Amino acid sequence: MLRYAAVSLTLASLTVAGGAGAAWASPSPSPTASPTGGVSAELKDAEGRTVGTVEIEDAGDGKTRVTVKTRDLPPGFHGLHLHAKGVCDASAKDPETGSPFSSAGAHLGSGDHPDHEGDLPNLLVNKDGTGEGSYVTDRVQVDKLVGGEGTAMLVHEKPDNHGNIPERYRVDGKGGPDAETRKAGDSGGRIACAELKRQN
Repeated sequence: MLRYAAVSLTLASLTVAGGAGAAWASPSPSPTASPTGGVSAELKDAEGRTVGTVEIEDAGDGKTRVTVKTRDLPPGFHGLHLHAKGVCDASAKDPETGSPFSSAGAHLGSGDHPDHEGDLPNLLVNKDGTGEGSYVTDRVQVDKLVGGEGTAMLVHEKPDNHGNIPERYRVDGKGGPDAETRKAGDSGGRIACAELKRQN
């Protein structure tokens, strides 16, 4: 009897483990609805390769949690910005810089950098190309991010200085942030994009 019970328990354990493995391996479409009313979406580079995911969810008290996970990106710090349109077309290039994903429009929100609604802290990518960051912001709510045309998450090629250019750094007799810094924190071109919007 004891031997029979042990065998039954082992088989039950294998069944549970096998089921868990199958659930873990199942892919999820992008973007998908989040249980908290937000969305998750794939982050893609200019060649259309999936290089990570972005999840937007309600954090309560008028705040929004933004979680970014990446792979196969260049190591170092990268600027993260939410843009006004949820369209990631790599063939749409900035006429001045040639940077892809100009289809995502301008930064989300008015004013100068780093006071746009969609300005976030930098993402640190490790030597193996992976990175992960989770940020809570009260500058914008989930419904605004994923409603209508949605918005886009852009990863930039360089770190964002968040407009921190001290007056002592002077060029041509002038100090402080210039127009390029106020635009995007000198974070360079766009290297990856995710469309954040609810599916009909």
